[in-house]
Amino acid sequence: MGAQEIFWSVNIKFLRLRQKLSQEALAEKLGISRVKLNAIESGRTANPTVDDLINFSEYFRMSIDSLLKMELSKLSDQKLKDLEEGSELFMKGSQIRVLAITVDKEDKENIEYVPVQARAGYRSGYADPEFLATLPRFNLPTVPKNGTFRMFPTVGDSMLPVPEGADIITRYVQDWTTVKPETPCIVILKGDQDFVFKQVTINQSSGTMLLQSFNKQYFAYTVPIGEVIELWEYYSFHSKALPEPQTDMQQLMRMLQEMQNELKELKKRSSYK
Repeated sequence: MGAQEIFWSVNIKFLRLRQKLSQEALAEKLGISRVKLNAIESGRTANPTVDDLINFSEYFRMSIDSLLKMELSKLSDQKLKDLEEGSELFMKGSQIRVLAITVDKEDKENIEYVPVQARAGYRSGYADPEFLATLPRFNLPTVPKNGTFRMFPTVGDSMLPVPEGADIITRYVQDWTTVKPETPCIVILKGDQDFVFKQVTINQSSGTMLLQSFNKQYFAYTVPIGEVIELWEYYSFHSKALPEPQTDMQQLMRMLQEMQNELKELKKRSSYK
């Protein structure tokens, strides 16, 4: 089998020209020198660093896989827009979302705890093993061995009935296309936006995520997929607060729901006869 052809340098130049930017202008936006960008475009950088791959991928809204393996200049304008607006490649994590982890003395993955005061640093350091090494970490025997888990504290009351101050254990989602509608997730957003615990519904055609609060007093809203850094699917939560006893209305609603489920089951059985 022949070696995979890499289009890194020609793709970076093509995307820059597509945006009608000079090397100086793009280098400034990326926070690198013009000399370095010129070296990349001229093919003198044979092995780009992980930091560069992430930097260019996030700026151009292109998967790392696409930047490396696809000759973008041969694609139609619509296909390029699809890739930029939340393509299947991006959604599936084929851009090689780099997730750093820590391990214990037995080489087992730890669960890192991301306290509120570490959130700002997390956005820039989530792929940095040195940053993760500064976070508290632990192991739980009840957590499955497959998957990467991380713990996040809740803030505010938008996630009720999960109480404020609870610690949520989550599993890392690599392939976003596998997320079922209204899946509870910790969503890591870019910029100054907060970490949010929401019910996530992904619209692949529009390249957006619908974020719904558990507390119905809060309105649902959508964010572009390009604004999302990571998704962590809910696994369990830990809290010092005891759950409040059910009210008479809640018990009535539960009974009605059970009756509806029984009626649906009876209808299914009758349809088979």
